[in-house]
Amino acid sequence: MTSRPPGRRSRAACLRGLVTCGVFGGLLAAAAALPAVGTAGLTVNDVAATVLDLPPSPRENPLPQRTVLLDRHGRKFAQFYSQNRTIVPLDRVAPVMRSAIVAIEDSRFYEHGGLDIKGTLRALVTNTRAGEVRQGGSSLTQQLVKNILVENAESDTERAQARAPSLKRKITELRYALAMEKKYTKDEILERYLNIAYFGAGAFGVQAAAQRFFSVPAARLTLPQAAALAGAVRTPYATDPSLGDQRRRRLRERRDIVLERMAQLSLVTRAEADAARRSPLRLNMRPEPGGCDGSRYPYFCLYVHRELLTNPVFGHSRAERERRLTRGGVVLRTTLDPDVQRAAERAIAGRVDPEDTEVAAEAMVEPGTGRIRAMAASKLYGRNPGDSGDGPRTTYNLVADTAHGGGQGFQAGSTFKVFTLATALSQGWRFDQGFMTPGRFVPASGFTDCAGRRVDDPGTEIHNAGGEGRGGPQSLSTGTWKSVNIFYMMLEQAVGLCPVVETARALGIVRADGAPLREVPTFTLGVNEMDPVTVAAAFAAFGARGRYCRPVAIVELVERDGRSVLVPPSCAQAVERDVADAVNHLLAGVFTKGTMAGQGIGRPAAGKTGTNNGYTSAWFAGHTPDLAAAVSVGDIRGSYRYPLRDVVIGGSYYGQVQGASLPGPIWVASMTAALRDTPPTPFHRPDMRRFGGGHTPGMAEALARERERLRKRERWEWFWRHRRHDRFFHRDHHRDRFFR
Repeated sequence: MTSRPPGRRSRAACLRGLVTCGVFGGLLAAAAALPAVGTAGLTVNDVAATVLDLPPSPRENPLPQRTVLLDRHGRKFAQFYSQNRTIVPLDRVAPVMRSAIVAIEDSRFYEHGGLDIKGTLRALVTNTRAGEVRQGGSSLTQQLVKNILVENAESDTERAQARAPSLKRKITELRYALAMEKKYTKDEILERYLNIAYFGAGAFGVQAAAQRFFSVPAARLTLPQAAALAGAVRTPYATDPSLGDQRRRRLRERRDIVLERMAQLSLVTRAEADAARRSPLRLNMRPEPGGCDGSRYPYFCLYVHRELLTNPVFGHSRAERERRLTRGGVVLRTTLDPDVQRAAERAIAGRVDPEDTEVAAEAMVEPGTGRIRAMAASKLYGRNPGDSGDGPRTTYNLVADTAHGGGQGFQAGSTFKVFTLATALSQGWRFDQGFMTPGRFVPASGFTDCAGRRVDDPGTEIHNAGGEGRGGPQSLSTGTWKSVNIFYMMLEQAVGLCPVVETARALGIVRADGAPLREVPTFTLGVNEMDPVTVAAAFAAFGARGRYCRPVAIVELVERDGRSVLVPPSCAQAVERDVADAVNHLLAGVFTKGTMAGQGIGRPAAGKTGTNNGYTSAWFAGHTPDLAAAVSVGDIRGSYRYPLRDVVIGGSYYGQVQGASLPGPIWVASMTAALRDTPPTPFHRPDMRRFGGGHTPGMAEALARERERLRKRERWEWFWRHRRHDRFFHRDHHRDRFFR
């Protein structure tokens, strides 16, 4: 029989005799503090073998952190998270906070090796006498392990097992704790604990808790604040100050317990502890809303959110992208410009009320980069009481397409004429070239879609609007400035429907609902439903001399480890530079000679009104070389059922809403304010050798008649202006002339 050194006992004998043999005695002491559950089937030998055969330390998955959205100046405007947490190193946590958490949770933390036998027994006695949990029975390392196992759980069952008050779970926890003590220093363990612990009020980790409870970073916590947070860890729900006065009183009681313990351990003086106990909590609760409902710029936030979930650039699968959004701790630098955003918001708010069923929406995009600088709408974002869809709030992103949280959009109207114009110019048409237009037009022949199918529509009759019903000679210039429907139908017929559609596609045009474009004869009149972001990006391409850039809201993604991923513009030359210059030249005339005459922005600008058949919706889209914008207006209840006729919007009555009557002024006001501090940039002059001149049948005669009409009007105006000054003088003067 093998002899054993004197004074030594086997592991089994040590446990059977309940001898306090280092770790084993401590384990039994800890077990004594547990309810008598879950111990069936565990023998002493099983316990001994389990403790001594240590596993590796538990797997530590990256902790969920906030994903933060920053504007172009680096200011936060939204965040997403499954757990409100910002990880900080230990040197960015106030020393008094470190002392407070150690004092109340594990005062011998820096002395034991993962299991504190004395501390466990002391906590058992203290808590039994008090009839409540006043001191922690587990070491900080054990608590860290428990939190890690809970975080690693992938199901409710696994989470329940990680929290189960059983001896088996306690042994597992202890084994991992001892392994972690071998792997990390004490400060590294404390740092991990402070970042994983839940403090209540939705705050995970000490940094989020300090900001949530007191609106300060963890590095600036005072003694009373640190004691309050340390006291909250043990019972975060019972001391949650966001849940009412009773919980706040409980939090203060816990704070005072921590202060007393710190004084007992000489971590603070008795005088300091007493002074802190006399002070009120002085909570300064800072909301930490997650998602877009609480964002200052909800429509832009929603666009970024959907872009992250749908764009493969940010992850191979939707599940991966979703995890990255809610758990990744990523910083997203966006294209949002707060000054431009405010300009759009104020321009809309000054003309359309949130309570109106008619809604206005605007997107502003930077030419040459596609960066979305602003997204604004007349309605507030969020749910209405009773889920009313036509109240002051909406859950649709009114500025974007369905892929980015938007609705079906509105027909874009005559803004689509720009694609026919660009196609004609690229095919060699000149500014003064055109047709003798009739008073009505039936698209009965000459229209073929891009699949080669005839799409003629002999049952449709096209008329002009705005006093152009009689027909007559129209050129590219006059037809554009006056937005003559019949001229543009004839022009589309002449240049080809498919080339026009291809021009629109090259400029990023897709339907708001994601369906294929309707390739029909009235394509040039804007029968496809669109969203402002898409239309603004298309017009921005003309501001960039034909260079189209896909709309982008994110410019940089910074990973939690500091690695940066830049998101460059995605651009292509969609239209020839010379053609874009010619388009800009004609669209600039809309402000001086056309439907927006007298509504300029004090710098070179180009644009196009859009008024739909029956006034179902109205648009204005335009650009400078520095900024482009598109504004839509329609009824949120349904544009076809509720046309924009005889309506009161923003307190003003409109017999009918046209592109120049409401969207146009919104565009002018927003662009004027947005570009206030930007020096004007002129458009490039068009190549008149290529685009100047041209011939329109009957145009010379029409111009001669117009000049004669203007001369007669000027003569009569002169006569009546002078006659009003002295009618008797004029009477006598003409009488004398008559009698001479």
